[in-house]
Amino acid sequence: MKILVCISNVPDTTAKINFTSDNTAFDKNGVQFVINPWDEYALTRAIELKEAKGGSVTVLNVGEADTEPNIRKALAIGADDAIRVNAHPKDAFFVAQQIAAVAKENSYDIILMGRESIDYNGFQVHNMVGEILGIPSITPAFKLDLIDDATARLEREIEGGKEVVEVKLPFVASAQQPMSEPRIPNMRGIMTARTKPLKVVEPSGAEAKSAYVSFSKPEKKGGVKLVDADNAAELITLLRNEAKVL
Repeated sequence: MKILVCISNVPDTTAKINFTSDNTAFDKNGVQFVINPWDEYALTRAIELKEAKGGSVTVLNVGEADTEPNIRKALAIGADDAIRVNAHPKDAFFVAQQIAAVAKENSYDIILMGRESIDYNGFQVHNMVGEILGIPSITPAFKLDLIDDATARLEREIEGGKEVVEVKLPFVASAQQPMSEPRIPNMRGIMTARTKPLKVVEPSGAEAKSAYVSFSKPEKKGGVKLVDADNAAELITLLRNEAKVL
């Protein structure tokens, strides 16, 4: 069984975000990048399936050379090999096209990725990949098991409960917790990751369908007014006249 896990290179959640070029570009200076946390659920579950059923796990990243340390981390966690599409991830459609091109060439049984990236939170790529390839897309799933070599069972949240889906391979799925418990690379994994294959390929001719005009930070929170717990009348007046929520 061949599993493809797509990972994004995203800023650490503790990073201080700034913009350059008149707020049209993200400033990478001083920012620590990590594997997208949602993608780690997909990666770990793929490795668990490989350990239980056999097969291989390939990691795919659409990104420039500076993403390779995190690709190596994915290899250290347990992936067998990796592919980097040598391109800046311009938008969701562009990324989906690159993933689909790699998938068509290598015929994977399962394509996994996180439900979204924590930088853009687009929640688009997995469905686009499924549509381009003409295969089912199940999103987002919090449980994934194989029934046999040709069928998988997934569970996902729906309003008021959960939905159980059975699907024939191949398919695309996005992952969220608690699909798996992300792993930390051990020393053996780190050492072996240095020699695992990392193939760099040029992007397909797909063009982005959107562009970012500018970025801005959320407005700073204003001051607060403290109202005595016994003074309900003042609180009601402030909510009606200043906050205008009554």
